[in-house]
Amino acid sequence: MSAFKNKGVRTNPSWTTRFWAVVKYELLWNIRKKKFLGMVIVAFVFATLGLALPVILGNVIGQPLSQNPDYAVSSGPGTFGFFLFALVTVMNSISGEFESGTIVPLLTKPVSRTMIFLGKLFAAFITLLSVYAVLFVYTTIGGTIVYGPQNNLHLVPLSLLGSIISTLVWVAIVLAIGSISKSSLIAALGAFGIFIALLISAPIVSVFSDQAWILTYLPGNGATGNITDLPKSVSTGTDNIAANLINYVLHPSADVTFYKTGGFRPGQSPPMIELYAEPLSLVLLKSISVAATYILAFLFISWYALQRAQVVE
Repeated sequence: MSAFKNKGVRTNPSWTTRFWAVVKYELLWNIRKKKFLGMVIVAFVFATLGLALPVILGNVIGQPLSQNPDYAVSSGPGTFGFFLFALVTVMNSISGEFESGTIVPLLTKPVSRTMIFLGKLFAAFITLLSVYAVLFVYTTIGGTIVYGPQNNLHLVPLSLLGSIISTLVWVAIVLAIGSISKSSLIAALGAFGIFIALLISAPIVSVFSDQAWILTYLPGNGATGNITDLPKSVSTGTDNIAANLINYVLHPSADVTFYKTGGFRPGQSPPMIELYAEPLSLVLLKSISVAATYILAFLFISWYALQRAQVVE
């Protein structure tokens, strides 16, 4: 009798099953909208231009291309790439649900708003990881063909990890703006405004101001310095985590010195005035800590906005 009764009992799907349903829903939506394909194409275009342009320019000016054994570990999406991939990935991830009205049937499913948020975030992570993996493999192979045998290829996954962390900062910012405004256009314009403002102001503050240290605590490129006794530049900020990881592994005891440009004098090069110096390990630690803080803070804002959002049927 009890066995017969159990046949009529309808069990609710587990949390894991429901979570993966949200992830699958988001990934399939990205595929239908050609978002993933577009990101892969853009990644290939950027990587191909980075490989082909030096070869073309070398042939035009008649200067042979020299070997670069560090190309694979030093190349990546870069500041603009981080922002662009973040924007395309999550610009309408949450706001698009409100704009199209699909948030209403989505909330009728046995999933909470927190689960929707986490599922969409994890789907964005999978998308970025897939695109970046393809990009780094392509860059590594292309770098070997164009620039010859590559050194430190075992550090390429570390560069991939750093690039994802840097991109997640912009992902969190775009998600927060989109969740608050419920508008994909405002999310795109707002994030682009922040990106451009930081892109323009950071080099000016870094080169001419005594307060370049403040750039360490802002998203983007940060202040630029030089590794002591090595012809290598290092930048603080959340967009340089990959490069700082590689530099730290290769030069764990290095120090970084930061300068500003002195006053201009007619007929003379402006002097470089030393501002401060700190270990490369501290530069890396600050970059990762600041990135983690921004990611958690803006994701919380995005989650809270989604929790409090009014849904009109």
